[in-house]
Amino acid sequence: MKKTIVLYPGVAVSHFLPMMQLADELVDHGYAVAVALIDPAFQQHTAFPATVDRVVSSKPTVRFHRLPRVELPPATATDDGDFLLLGYLDLVRRHNECLHDFLCSMLPGGVHALVVDSLSVEALDVGERLNVPGFVFHPANLGAFAIFLQLPSIRAEGEPSFRELGDNPLELPGLPPMPASQLFSQFLEHPESQVYKAMMNVSRRNAQYSKGFLVNTFESLEPRVVNALRDSRCHHGGPALPPFYCIGPLVEKADERRDRAGRHECLAWLDRQPERSVVFLCFGSTGAGNHSVEQLREIAVGLEKSGQRFLWVVRAPPVAIDDDDDSFNPRAEQDVDALLPAGFLERTTGRGVVFKLWAPQVDVLHHRATGAFVTHCGWNSVLEGITAGVPMLCWPLHSEQKMNMVLMVEEMGIAVEMAGWKQGLVTAEELEAKVRLVMESEAGSQLRARVTAHKEGAATAWADRGSSRSAFARFMSDMDRTANIR
Repeated sequence: MKKTIVLYPGVAVSHFLPMMQLADELVDHGYAVAVALIDPAFQQHTAFPATVDRVVSSKPTVRFHRLPRVELPPATATDDGDFLLLGYLDLVRRHNECLHDFLCSMLPGGVHALVVDSLSVEALDVGERLNVPGFVFHPANLGAFAIFLQLPSIRAEGEPSFRELGDNPLELPGLPPMPASQLFSQFLEHPESQVYKAMMNVSRRNAQYSKGFLVNTFESLEPRVVNALRDSRCHHGGPALPPFYCIGPLVEKADERRDRAGRHECLAWLDRQPERSVVFLCFGSTGAGNHSVEQLREIAVGLEKSGQRFLWVVRAPPVAIDDDDDSFNPRAEQDVDALLPAGFLERTTGRGVVFKLWAPQVDVLHHRATGAFVTHCGWNSVLEGITAGVPMLCWPLHSEQKMNMVLMVEEMGIAVEMAGWKQGLVTAEELEAKVRLVMESEAGSQLRARVTAHKEGAATAWADRGSSRSAFARFMSDMDRTANIR
C-alpha cells in the first residue's frame, strides 16, 4: 500500500500552485497524495476558485477533498485597520476540526505525513494531536523566509520597532542589507497591534513546530543564505531551526503540447516579432487592478516613448458599486481603452498590444520573442522569469514582494528596480529609461547573462544528483524515518 501524504495548501494562487507542483513530485516518487482544500468559494471575486477547479480537473492521480464550509464572522477591521492576515489565520483555525476529521477518516492506512502552507502553521497542531509528523511548505524564496523566521529574535524589548527603523538596513547573515521598510507590512505595524503580534506568533510557530521546511528555491540561486542557515549561529540566539530542503523551482511548465488552434492570440502576435524584442508587462493574479488611472497612463506614455515592442496585460482599477457606496467591486471595472491616452492604441499598432485581464504568462515568458519582464515580484513570477531566462524590471506591490525585489536586484543580479513604486507612481520617464536600459544597454546584456546562468542552474538543480533532487531525496528519507518512529 502506498504511503499517503496530505497536503494543506494556502488559499491564494501564489501559495496553491507551487504546492500542486510538489504533489506531482510526490506522486512521481511513489506516494499517494491527498489535498485538503478550504472551500475556495469564499474568494469568489478572485482568480483562486477558477485556478483550483483547473488544477483539480488536471490531476486525476491526486485525491482532492474539500473540507466542510464553516461559518465565518463578518470581516471587521482591527485597531490597526489590517484584518486580511487576521482573517486568514482565523479561517485556518476554524477549519482545524474539519482537517482533524479528514485525517481520521483515512484510517486504517493512516496518514504518513502532513505538509502545510507556511501561513497555515496552526494546522500542525492537528497533526500533532494525531501523531502525524508535520512539515511546512514555503512557496517563496529562502532569503525572505529566513528573514521571516528570524525577526522575533532580532529586536529586543526597548529597541526601536521595525517601523521606527524606516529605511535603515537590517544586517542578517547570508543576505544583502535589507531596509526595514521593505519587510512584510505586518511587521511595520505597532508592536502592540493585533496583526504584529499575530505575525510574530506565526513566525515562532513555524520555527518551533515543524519537522522541516520545504522551500521553493534552488541552492545555486541563493548560495549565501543557504550556507548561513547551515550555520547554527544564523538564528540570533533563537531555538535551533528544523532542516531546510531547497526543492525548487516548482513552477508550471510552458504548454508546448497545445495545438496552434488552441493557443492564446497573444502567442500568435509574438510569433511575428523578432527574437528577444518584446517587453512583457504583467502584475499577477491580484496585482493588475492595483494601478490607478494616472499610473496606467504613465505606463502607456513610457512604453510609447521607449520605442520598444511590448505586450501589456492590464486591468482597469475597480470602481465604486454606486454613487452612495464607498466600497469597491472588483468585477465592476472601467473600460481599459477609455483610460489610456487618446490615440495610444492606434499609434502603437504593430509594435505593441494590450490584453485585458489575463495572458498565459509562462508561455509568453518562454516565447523566443520575449526580451524583458516587468513584474510585481511575486515569487512564482520570478521563478517563471528565471526558468525562461528573461531579465526583469521590479515593481513590487505588497506582501514579500519588496523583499524579493531587494534579493533580485542586490543579491541575484537579475533585475533592476523601477523607482517611484514606494511613492505610488512610477513615471513615464522612469519606465522609458529602465526599459531602454534592459533592452538596449550593456548593463541589460549583463542582466541577461546572469539570469541565463540561473536558468541553467535551475535545470541542473532537478537533474540527476542536482541540489534540488538531492534535497527532495533527503526530505523523503527524513519524512519516512520520522513517520516510522512515531
